[in-house]
Amino acid sequence: MTTENPVPLKAVQPRAIIDRMPKYAAGKPPRQIPGLDAYKLSSNENPQPPIPEVMDAIRAQLEINRYPDPLSTKLRLALAEFLSVPAEHIVTGAGSLGALTQILAAFAGQNDDGVQDEVVFAWRSFEAYPIVVETAGALPVQVPLLADGRHDLDAMAEAVNENTSVILLCTPNNPTGPALRTSEVEDFISKVPSDVLIVIDEAYQEFVRDPQAVNGIDTYRKHPNVMVLRTFSKAHSLANLRVGYSVAHLAVTNHIRVVATPFAVSSVAEDAAVASLAHFDKVVERVQKVVDERTRVVAALKGLGWEIPETEGNFVWLPLGADTAGFAELAAEQALSVRAFGREGIRVSIGEVEANTRFIELCRNYPKPTTLS
Repeated sequence: MTTENPVPLKAVQPRAIIDRMPKYAAGKPPRQIPGLDAYKLSSNENPQPPIPEVMDAIRAQLEINRYPDPLSTKLRLALAEFLSVPAEHIVTGAGSLGALTQILAAFAGQNDDGVQDEVVFAWRSFEAYPIVVETAGALPVQVPLLADGRHDLDAMAEAVNENTSVILLCTPNNPTGPALRTSEVEDFISKVPSDVLIVIDEAYQEFVRDPQAVNGIDTYRKHPNVMVLRTFSKAHSLANLRVGYSVAHLAVTNHIRVVATPFAVSSVAEDAAVASLAHFDKVVERVQKVVDERTRVVAALKGLGWEIPETEGNFVWLPLGADTAGFAELAAEQALSVRAFGREGIRVSIGEVEANTRFIELCRNYPKPTTLS
């Protein structure tokens, strides 16, 4: 009796690109140190809870057994009034990242001829950009930041070619902090072909105080190929509920709706976001508290001799280079979690007053203040 050779087993394999893609690293929780309250300053979260009206809206939402409105109609109508834009120009998503993923699914990928679309963005910028671009099948084109942490818009314009389909502008830039200014963005747009989609990512827009900073909504109104990303995660303190949106002209949104994730925004998130918009004056008061703390932290660091990029977000950037890991460990020993980026630097979110004060003291005692080069 003979036994046939068994068919060799093969392991299931992902797409080849998966092993080459960078991995998203979320901010870690703080280390628990006896005698110290621990603070998480690694995820750019708003340290304040949502306003009371939002909590009431969340508690009132009982139809958890029902699917939400796939078009988020209540939220889009509220946003349309709030922003003075047509509701048809708004597409919601699971945070601004979910909204961006939908945009790339519609406008960036591999074409029928096998040629990849190219997506241009500054680097370092939002950590998820190369991940979602490559997931869509497109080619990420990273343009190095200037020494002061700002976008090099001239170099980004030069990087545009016949394969470029999308450009991402992150303002204020995460993790370095500077905001783009209206004049430089308008000049940049004039250099970009009108069939290239320019996405202005404004996740931290509510924290901006520079009067010269670009306003994405104003810019989209003037340019059919410009669209805006915004979120309720930061200023509105709704990070856990994952609700964001994009604003663009119909020629863009009609295509995004085709690939938009169904039911991405829950009814709980939608009602919370609507309530937050309805009481935006209270949100502004809380945002101003963060801005005031940001001002205090920045002034303290500069007074200690630290050179850091100007920041318009709810965070500061320490360009520590090779000292990045060492500083992160010192922070951990003080029950502070901060976000380290390789051998580039540290992003520190503006958190509770005590946390910010402890961070300032850490910087006071650190022997190697940063210098911008």
